[in-house]
Amino acid sequence: MIGSGAQPILRVEGLSIGFGGREVVHGIGFEIAAGQTLGLVGESGSGKSVTALAAMRLLPAEASVSGRILFTAGDAGAVDLLALPEREMRRRRGSDVAMVFQEPMTALNPVMRVGAQIAEAVCAHQPGLSSKAVDRLVLDAMREVALAEPERRARDYPHQFSGGQRQRILIAMAIVNRPRLLIADEPTTALDVTVQAQILALLKELRRTHGLSMLFISHDLAVMAEACDQPGDRIAVMQHGRIVEQAETRELFARPQHAYTRRLLASAPTMASDRTRPLAWLAKEG
Repeated sequence: MIGSGAQPILRVEGLSIGFGGREVVHGIGFEIAAGQTLGLVGESGSGKSVTALAAMRLLPAEASVSGRILFTAGDAGAVDLLALPEREMRRRRGSDVAMVFQEPMTALNPVMRVGAQIAEAVCAHQPGLSSKAVDRLVLDAMREVALAEPERRARDYPHQFSGGQRQRILIAMAIVNRPRLLIADEPTTALDVTVQAQILALLKELRRTHGLSMLFISHDLAVMAEACDQPGDRIAVMQHGRIVEQAETRELFARPQHAYTRRLLASAPTMASDRTRPLAWLAKEG
């Protein structure tokens, strides 16, 4: 999965997730190398988001989770995120591993100024900083995600921003503590194609600037092709809670091996699509 000599920053082994006695993710595994993006793609309900939430230990208490999620924490070696005490996991969540959620309007506090929300993320992991240092980090993070006039806009509330700007605020909150791994769960959902392109370009620039590794989740193969376009980037295809195929991005698009992957590709219209024939029906087996 990862070339020889490359150190995986995240290794998922035999991850199973269930709710109410019903298993929804079935013993999946994948790896992400340092500086690499792994795309997790599949239709709605395939298990992508619950996999991300399991890595962040944000699933509800009634969820049953087994397997291992090994995160390489610098010189300290790998730690199993699922086995960490909650206090230690809170320390790592948002500092070593951060997440961008798919719906910014519900992820942001509507009655709290956005600058204060980003500052809250800083203070949670860097409590010894002065208020002046915190303010500087907040404004720097807003500039990094290309939010204009950060000194003024930091005092605004989420409803005063567009959808794309709110997504940038979530990204600023995620990167302000310089995590090693960023989990982006459908970060372009509900955005128009122009804003989608801007968010993808921003994530790629942050990845290049900070050496971020990324788990990028989407149901959109066109978005996935753009997000996972660097040498060594891979895509894992999920269906019914199982990973049915993994390959480097170009290989997967050029030579898909699994029938579901081929249907997933065929379900997306292109300029070359035959308009006299229906697109592939994903629910069809085999």
